[in-house]
Amino acid sequence: MLELMPLLDKRKADPLYMQLYIYIKKQIQKGTIPPLEKLPSKRKLALHLSISQNTVEAAYVQLEAEGYIEILARKGAFVKEIKNEVVLQELPPAYVSLPQEERKSTVIDFSHGKVDVEKFPYNTWKKLTVQTIYHDESQLFYSGHPQGELLLRQEIAAYLYHSRGVRCTAEQIVIGAGTQYLMWLLSVTLGKEKIIGFENPGFHRTRHVFQEQGMSVIPISLDNSGLKVKELKESGADAVYITPSHQFPIGMVMPIARRLELLEWAAETNSYIIEDDYDGEFRYKGKPIPALQGLDQDDRVIYTGTFSKSLMPSLRISYAVLPHRLCTTSYVKHCGLFKQPVSRLHQHTLLLFMKEGHWERHLNKMRTTYRKKQALLLDCLTTIMGDHVDVIGEHSGLHILLEVKNGMSEQKLIEAAAKQGVTIYPTSIYYHSAGDNNTPYVLLGFAGLSDEEIKTGIDSLFKAWFVR
Repeated sequence: MLELMPLLDKRKADPLYMQLYIYIKKQIQKGTIPPLEKLPSKRKLALHLSISQNTVEAAYVQLEAEGYIEILARKGAFVKEIKNEVVLQELPPAYVSLPQEERKSTVIDFSHGKVDVEKFPYNTWKKLTVQTIYHDESQLFYSGHPQGELLLRQEIAAYLYHSRGVRCTAEQIVIGAGTQYLMWLLSVTLGKEKIIGFENPGFHRTRHVFQEQGMSVIPISLDNSGLKVKELKESGADAVYITPSHQFPIGMVMPIARRLELLEWAAETNSYIIEDDYDGEFRYKGKPIPALQGLDQDDRVIYTGTFSKSLMPSLRISYAVLPHRLCTTSYVKHCGLFKQPVSRLHQHTLLLFMKEGHWERHLNKMRTTYRKKQALLLDCLTTIMGDHVDVIGEHSGLHILLEVKNGMSEQKLIEAAAKQGVTIYPTSIYYHSAGDNNTPYVLLGFAGLSDEEIKTGIDSLFKAWFVR
């Protein structure tokens, strides 16, 4: 049998079949596996590599689809002859421009997009998923309501009222596959000709959606209370995107006086406020801040939230609460024919998860978990780095910003950390223009790290930045 010795690692982001496919493809391109060579059978290769036959089959199917091999019935898989020479080019790493010989593999990743997967109630979710299938399996095969399952929207409306002070009905809620999809939907609903004010710095993925839709995006500066309303008024914007409960990425909370000032602007100018409450469930000092939408008396706030931070990112279930006037006019006119993009199976499973009380219990558990992780992170920073760093935005959320006082630029801080096997993230990408950021902050997420990883990571960062 042809000896194939790929290094397959279940811890990598790429699934095993993709790792195997890439390995075989490269061997064919290099000529290590010559044309017309017969590849091992699925059963033998699976046994040899201690993986499933389905994994091998998926790799072979992909290779055949790209023309590298040919699978003949009852004969096996054979390498096809590729006449043109294939030139291999290794892609550079996206997160840092380090030479290959200087770069260590990342051991600890301070990503703000990860959650603690160890605490996820797998057995409960699995049981409810199976229960969903047997509940009414024929109906789930068909397209559901364009705005999402009615019973789930009712549960979300009840939850938002009790936890965030949001006042709405199920008819105002639109479920979507992630925040970016909802922002695209809102840009269509509001109209591409709108001028939208945007926090500077602010969430770059949302800004990108508005810009790609052709909307005029106007950067609005921040102060200690959040977005500057005076600057917003002068901008001529007729809509604004904000994150008032935990400004992303800086982390300040918008006080009541600024919220009322913003609502007054919206009422006076007939404008809309898009309130993104992306991680409003996680506050570590004081009580959760009520949503801006609950203060709105003029039907001018569009409230959005997500289950990505509190449950799991891959679920891709987010929601928007539309003002009454948009539900009955612009949304119906421009988006009424769009199909619902979220699986009905996932929607119904989430419905049961919330209805039976699992959601509230899980949320309470995760608040405690993340509060402890953040406290550990802050303690490590104080103990190990002391006055060499300043922490920004530590009162809520699943990330902090760090100002490092060693004279390094943002890029140099990231490069030095990478050499120690630690990935941290820039904040410059969140600014409207490159010259808007005068202070080199870096972003550290902590939700997806264990206690030991947090301790080791901060110790490694100290070595990277301060030990010469």
